[in-house]
Amino acid sequence: MQTTALTPAMGVQVTGIDSLDDEVVIGRCLEALKWRGVLLIRGLHLDDDAQVAFSKKLGPVLAPAGREVFVVSLDPAKSRSAEYLKGTFNWHIDDTTNDIPAKATMLTARHVAMVGGGTEFASTYAAYENLPEQDRKRYEGLRVVHSFEAAQRLVHPDPSDEQLAAWRQLPTHESSLVWQRRDGRRSLVIGATADHIVGMRPEESRELLDELLAWSTQERFSYVHDWEPDDVVIWDNTGMLHRALPYDPSSERTMHRTTIAGDEAWA
Repeated sequence: MQTTALTPAMGVQVTGIDSLDDEVVIGRCLEALKWRGVLLIRGLHLDDDAQVAFSKKLGPVLAPAGREVFVVSLDPAKSRSAEYLKGTFNWHIDDTTNDIPAKATMLTARHVAMVGGGTEFASTYAAYENLPEQDRKRYEGLRVVHSFEAAQRLVHPDPSDEQLAAWRQLPTHESSLVWQRRDGRRSLVIGATADHIVGMRPEESRELLDELLAWSTQERFSYVHDWEPDDVVIWDNTGMLHRALPYDPSSERTMHRTTIAGDEAWA
C-alpha cells in the first residue's frame, strides 16, 4: 500500500491495496483520512454490497429511510432528491443541523459527466491553522446558527410560501464557529447552511461568514477531484467543505453514497 499527497495541504491517493479485509490497510486508511481529510482510491470496482462492506470497516453506516446506499443524481428518475441535490453546487458540510455530524462520506462513481461534474474539497482545518492571530481571536467564542433554509435560499432566492413552510419544518442548530475537537484540533463550521452569527447584526454577520468562506476555499486549502468511473473518494465530513462543480443536468453523472456515523457532537 502506497500513499501520494493530492495537494500540499490535504488529500491522499492510495494505491497498491490488495485486500479491503486487511485490518492494517483499514487502519492506515483511517489514519490518512484523519490527517489528510480526503482519500482517493481508483479502480476498486465496488458494487453496492462491497461499498457498504468497506464503509462498515470504517465505522457504523447510516441508513436514512432504511437505505444504506443513496443515489446522487440530478435525474428525478434515479433520485427522488434530485431537486434538493441542486444545493450541492454550493460549499457545504453535511449534517450541520444535526446534533452529531456524520464522520465521513464515501462516494463511488458509477457514471461521470462528459464535461464538468467534478467535486471540490476545502480543508477548514488548514484554513483555521493559517488564520492570522487577530482573526483567530475575532472568531473565538462566536456561535453560528445553521439552517436548511439558508442553504436552499442560495438555490431559490425568491421562495414561495409553500417552500418556506417546508424548509422551516426542519430544525435549526447552533454550534461554535470554531470547533475544538476532543483531540485538540480546530476546524471551522461554515458553508451554505450557516445562517447567522448569534448576537450580531444581520449585515455584519453575513459579511463575516462570507469572508470566512472565501478565506477557507482558497486554492491553497482546496483540491478538485475529476472523476473517473469506479473512483472511490472518502472524506472527513466534519472538517472538509465540499461542493459539486457544474455539469449538464441531463448528464448521466451518477454517484452512490454511503455515510459513516459520527461519534462527536458539535461543540
